[in-house]
Amino acid sequence: MGKIISLQYDFSFKYLFSNEIVRKQFISDVMGIPLDEIHSVQLVNTHLWKKHRRQKQSVLDIALELNGECQVDIELQIRMFRHWDKRTLFYLAKMFIANLQEGQKYDKLKKCVNISILGFHWDDSPSYHRVYKMRDQMGQELSDMLEVHIIELKKPLSGEDSIDDWIQLFNAQTKEDLDMLEAKTKRKGILEAIKVVREMNLFKLAREIHEANLKEYRDRCAIEDWIREEGLKQGLAQGLEQGLEQGLEQGLAQGLEQGLEQGLEQGEDRLNRLNLKLLQEGRAEDLARAARDKAYREKLYQEYDI
Repeated sequence: MGKIISLQYDFSFKYLFSNEIVRKQFISDVMGIPLDEIHSVQLVNTHLWKKHRRQKQSVLDIALELNGECQVDIELQIRMFRHWDKRTLFYLAKMFIANLQEGQKYDKLKKCVNISILGFHWDDSPSYHRVYKMRDQMGQELSDMLEVHIIELKKPLSGEDSIDDWIQLFNAQTKEDLDMLEAKTKRKGILEAIKVVREMNLFKLAREIHEANLKEYRDRCAIEDWIREEGLKQGLAQGLEQGLEQGLEQGLAQGLEQGLEQGLEQGEDRLNRLNLKLLQEGRAEDLARAARDKAYREKLYQEYDI
C-alpha cells in the first residue's frame, strides 16, 4: 500500500487550505452555507494582537475571512492537552475583539467561528460534528456572533453527513484511501482536495519538509515527556512540604503550559510559514540550507518578514 503525507500534520494541513476551492467547499459543508452564497474565503494573518507585553500571543492554524463579514479560525489538534476547551474560547474571544479597530462602533464587529478538528475523543457522545452557540436554558439564541464547531476524527461515521468525506480525507494514510474516497464522491471541492494531496505527495521538496516536520514533532514529544517528568518530580517534592495537589499543579502547569505551549506553538508556526514560502517559490536549496543553518534561517525570516 502506498503511504502518503497525512493531513494530520501542520504543514500538509496548511498546504491543503491554501487552495480556495478546497476552502469554499469545506466552509460550505461545515457551516451549512450553500456554495453559491460563498463569494470569497480569503486567508488572513494568523497572528492575533496583544495589547500588553505580558499578554499571551495567539497564533491560529488557519485564519479566514468569509465574504468579508465573518472571521473563521480552523484549528487542527491531534493530541489532547489540559484546558483545550479554555484555549479554544480564549482564541475565539480574542479573534472577536481583534476585528474591531480603535474608535469603531460595535456594529462593526464581525461574526467569529472556530472550527476545531480533533484527533482525540472529546466526550462519549456518538456525534462527531457538533455546533455550539450562545443560547439560554430554553434554547433561545442570544446572538449568532460566536460559534464553535467540533469535528472528531476518531468516531464512527454515519455515512449521511457531508462532513464524512472530510473526516475520511483527514484520516487517509495511503493512496488506496484516496482512491476509495474519490470513487464515492462527486463533489468538486472534495475532488480538488484529493488532487491537492496527490500533488503534494509528488513533490520531493514537500516530502523533505514533511520528514523535517516529523523529526520536529518527535523531538517536541520527547521534550514534552521530559518536562512532564521534571514537573512531576518538582510537584512531588513540593507536595511533601505544601501538599501533593498544589505541588503537582505548580510543577506541571507552570513548566508545561506557560513555557512549552507558547514557545513551541510560535516557533512551529514561524518555521512552517517559512517552509511554505520556500516551497511555493521552489527554493529547494534555501530550504535545505535553512534546515541546517540557524543563522541562515534567521536571515530568511527577516527576508520574508516572518
